[in-house]
Amino acid sequence: MHHANVYYGHADVMARYCGIDLDPAPRIQGYLQHGWNIGDGLAPGTPYVAGSQLYVWSEKQRRRSWSLGYRNVVVVGAPWSYLLAMQPEPADQPEREGTIYYPFHGWEGQHVHGDHKRLIKQIREVEDGPVTICLYWNEYRMRRVRRIYENAGFRIVTHGYRGFWWRNTDRFFLDRQLAEIRRHKRVASNRLSSAVFYGTLAGCEPAVYGDTMTLANEDPTFGGVARQRRLWPEMHGAKLDLAAAQQTARAELGADRLLPPEAVRRLFGWSDEHVTFRNSLDEAERVTATESPMAGVMA
Repeated sequence: MHHANVYYGHADVMARYCGIDLDPAPRIQGYLQHGWNIGDGLAPGTPYVAGSQLYVWSEKQRRRSWSLGYRNVVVVGAPWSYLLAMQPEPADQPEREGTIYYPFHGWEGQHVHGDHKRLIKQIREVEDGPVTICLYWNEYRMRRVRRIYENAGFRIVTHGYRGFWWRNTDRFFLDRQLAEIRRHKRVASNRLSSAVFYGTLAGCEPAVYGDTMTLANEDPTFGGVARQRRLWPEMHGAKLDLAAAQQTARAELGADRLLPPEAVRRLFGWSDEHVTFRNSLDEAERVTATESPMAGVMA
């Protein structure tokens, strides 16, 4: 249904989990939460067809959605959690080192305003190992922003383009992100976000610190950064209690609520005709071993 269902290859991850090897993945009948948020599971302003199913990541999200008037809400867990279930960390994984830092980002309709040089200073004050800066595609294509971090001596990456209106969807966005995260000991950002929870669940030590920056015309509906700090204090700071952070990450990503493939197929409206049971993980591993597809296009 909604084009956000395929952002970051989410529909493809779920299809792989269900044994479906189609490109593109079958359309999901309903709305799949496409990023961590503190509201109803939908991005602010998302048009919603009344009566449609809303598939959220966690029980907390379901309760928040219910309080905001949605009734057809089902907890399915985050696609990231399914990816980790399909791709456990290899026994011969090289030792992790350094920090992957995700600066708060904008998107097509809203740009971020902030002092990147100040953020760099804050990162240097906290991190004592090598730092990788992962820029969202929106900031990565802005040479002015990218060069600020390059000139600071940081390694710069992007996981790729998330897709928009069913076009340019990167089926293996999350695979690439997982491979990059597993290189690092720590994951950090200047705002609590999907990436911080992803890294925590994937074995990184998390941190949230630094200038939070501002988003043009930021929607205040759900309370913003102040509410994040109030509701998730255990996820804010340069050094966190790892056990507490991991417990929160598991809950927010629904890692303990994963459904069996047949249940996902039934909920999403995927019939047995879609199922091929051909393993596509070899292709995923090949893709994650390459550099971001945006590197050559956007340099």
